[in-house]
Amino acid sequence: MRISELERRTGVSQRLLRYYEEQGLLRPERLPSGYRVYAEDDVTTVEHIRNLLAAGLSTTTIADLLPCMGSAGGQLIADCPELLLDLQRERARLSAAIAELTTARSTLDQVISTAPPSVEHEAARLRGLS
Repeated sequence: MRISELERRTGVSQRLLRYYEEQGLLRPERLPSGYRVYAEDDVTTVEHIRNLLAAGLSTTTIADLLPCMGSAGGQLIADCPELLLDLQRERARLSAAIAELTTARSTLDQVISTAPPSVEHEAARLRGLS
């Protein structure tokens, strides 16, 4: 399939698909004309890439992980014991970031709860305008 079809089927822009190729995440065939030709499996690969990026993994880590990725029942599975330590480190980094964001949100909640009612009313009014 051509890049426009892969874009349509995955919802990922052609620009981003080209970036994935530059990063070694996708490896389409090239026609003599230079056009990219993607395999049916590339649809699933793009879905894996999107899920792994959303999980906070870098494109470098994803490039290492993709060759041993699969899916079963819609769930990503990996058969890369050598990457387990990297994945555990990434999970710890995400957990730390979540903890920091939770603390920041609690601080904001605390500050908001101390605002006089007139300020909260004005803030609510302004939120309704945006």
